[in-house]
Amino acid sequence: MLITDLIIESNEVTEAMAWAKRGNKVVRKFRCASGRRKGRIVSKPGQCFAAPDIKKRIRLKMTRARLGARMARKRKKTMRVNPASRRVQALNKR
Repeated sequence: MLITDLIIESNEVTEAMAWAKRGNKVVRKFRCASGRRKGRIVSKPGQCFAAPDIKKRIRLKMTRARLGARMARKRKKTMRVNPASRRVQALNKR
């Protein structure tokens, strides 16, 4: 039990800080350096090693199949227009 605790703690230390949006606010989050979600931005470092929620994964697949192109267009406009999105882009370039 101690060995696994040490491994998780050492992985939490290696996670890089990133900026992201929560609504229209800019908040600090973490970019997973290892684990199942490597490369993704998550709110807590412990999420990098969490088991996937199959129900949510299937629901998102169905939504993307139904609305994928519309979601992409909306996101493209948001990233161009929304001040919070522009701020996040600028902060993460550094």
